[in-house]
Amino acid sequence: MDYNFLEIQNGYFKASEKNKVNNVNLLIKNQGEIISLLGPSGVGKTTILRTLAGLQKLNGGKILLKGKILASNDIHIEPEKRNVALSFQDNSLFPNYKIIDNINFGKKRSNGDGKSIDVNEVIKLLHIESILEKFPHQISAGEAQRVSLARSLVSKPDLLLLDEPFSNIDQSLKEEIQVSVKKLLKRINLTTIIVTHDSYEAFSIADKCGIILNQELKQYDIPYNVHHEPNSVAVANFLNKGVFIDVDVVDSDCAVHRLKHKSLGEIRGKLSNKFSSGSKVRLLLQPEDLIHDDQSPLKLEVVDRKFRGTNFVYTLKTPNGEHLPVFVHSHHIHQHEKSEKFGIKTPIYIDHLVCF
Repeated sequence: MDYNFLEIQNGYFKASEKNKVNNVNLLIKNQGEIISLLGPSGVGKTTILRTLAGLQKLNGGKILLKGKILASNDIHIEPEKRNVALSFQDNSLFPNYKIIDNINFGKKRSNGDGKSIDVNEVIKLLHIESILEKFPHQISAGEAQRVSLARSLVSKPDLLLLDEPFSNIDQSLKEEIQVSVKKLLKRINLTTIIVTHDSYEAFSIADKCGIILNQELKQYDIPYNVHHEPNSVAVANFLNKGVFIDVDVVDSDCAVHRLKHKSLGEIRGKLSNKFSSGSKVRLLLQPEDLIHDDQSPLKLEVVDRKFRGTNFVYTLKTPNGEHLPVFVHSHHIHQHEKSEKFGIKTPIYIDHLVCF
């Protein structure tokens, strides 16, 4: 293959003045990659999917699929000629068709060149065996969402577009279906773009994540880098993974960089961005960065504690009033109460020193 599977070049997507995304450059090199578009509601994620599917015209730039232009300033390939399947968040089933007929409609449209998809396998995978003879008005929103997904899968498109595909599914079933769908997509080598506002969902499913904020694609990278090395304050704040604290850069010229914080003391690690020694910067501190140690001389006051199943999230207050989140495994024998002192292991080492 001497072309990239999908390319968006300087794409301009617009549904309204508020709902638009400018200058999108996005590349999917290989068939079978799974991409997630992550961002708050109303930011333009669904508009991008609708434009890729041909339901809206591209307002600027170019879209290429398998080396062929789908959309540009003077080209618009009609939806039925794109072999692109879009599964909406809302119920898009044919109301006068039974569920099994809705699913088989996707099979009739199948003209992709991917591996064969067994309809019964998809039905079982999505746990919809018991509703096949019902009509759409007789099933729940979560069931309708799974039927829409099944119909899209069996159509074997070149490109599958999923708009919040798991949003209406019960939490007890959601993770199982996410894992199963990802395995199936990888097995049949089906290139997929998933729109979501849930960072955990995006990180667990996708090979790459695009973060859309303030009408721009702010970052496009593998999930690990998006989480640990957000490229802007806006991305870090959107992911809501930690807090920013004021630090001084002590040494940025050696193998292990050193920062200094008034209360935490020296913090060591590798700076993601280049700053000269003596710079005053803002360091992103995530809950997993600090390690609890009951024996440490560095102790901070507990102001809050939240139970999250596998862990507790403690909020600690520094003498100068900063609030810092810290993960502690829920099996840790000593649970700390509000106003107690909480030890932090020193010296502090953080692999990724994300500063702005």
